[in-house]
Formats: sequence, C-alpha cells, structure tokens
Amino acid sequence: MAEPVPFTRVTIEKPDDVNMILGQSHFIKTVEDLYEAVAGAVPAAKFGLAFCEASADRLVRVDGTDDSLKDLAAKNAVALGAGHSFIIMLRDCYPINVLNAVKAVQEVCTIFCATANPVEVVIAESPLGRGIMGVIDGFSPVGVEGPEDVKHRIDLLRTFGYKRG
Repeated sequence: MAEPVPFTRVTIEKPDDVNMILGQSHFIKTVEDLYEAVAGAVPAAKFGLAFCEASADRLVRVDGTDDSLKDLAAKNAVALGAGHSFIIMLRDCYPINVLNAVKAVQEVCTIFCATANPVEVVIAESPLGRGIMGVIDGFSPVGVEGPEDVKHRIDLLRTFGYKRG
C-alpha cells in the first residue's frame, strides 16, 4: 500500500497592485512562448514569469519585462517547487487582458487561477516531487447579492468598459 501523501499550503507573496496567473505547462519553450503571449497581448504590460522545469536541469526559468516582477515570480516559483508549474506576475494590466493568449500557448495544460486576490496553493509532495492540487483564491462569500449589489456590479462593469448602456 502506498504511503499517504502529505499536503501543504504555500502562500503566494505579492503586493496588492500585482495580479497573477498560475498554471501548468510541459516544455522548456514555455518561458519564451508565455513571454511572447503576454507582451503580444498588452505591449506596455509590466510582468515577470517563472517556470519550474520537471526534468533535465530542473531549474526555475525566468523572463519578463520588469526585474522586480521577475524576482517575485522566481521567489514564488521556488516556494511552490511544483514541476512544470508557471507563475506570471502582472502590473499595469489584468489577467483578463492576457488570459486567452496565455491559454492559447501550445504547452499550457491548465490554468489554476488568475487573480489579484490573496492566494494559497495546496501542494502535495511524494518521493517523485511536488504537485499543485488546487488553489484557495481570495475569501469565502458572506452572502448572496441583492438588487443594490447587482446595480453596483453592473455600474462597475460599465466603468471598466465591459458593459454598455
């Protein structure tokens, strides 16, 4: 019978003004392709990305347009230590602006979350390595929206340009 698999939580460290995308991919070329996807979707975006290799050199590969965000992505990737995971830290753009381009990268298998919220990542560890089991993205709901909340949500979407009228 197999040994139980221990689970731990890793808190993603980031400032409040930084958004992030956490995913899984499968190839060393991921770093270059994710760079091109983000830069192509929002040319002025400031970002850093890190990718954890799961074979060969098993290095954390890092790229981006902003040194502080590259360092932040690398620090979080090392803390996660999950093979073939990647993390993108974004400033001056939102995940919604780049997410479809990121998902369209051939190597991307899964997106676990795309958020500005506080995030905890649930990690399993075995003799083979570490893997992401899931994420805790933000806080639990405190109720169900009422009519005033619906109005506020729609007004906010209009402010952002996502809803007309």
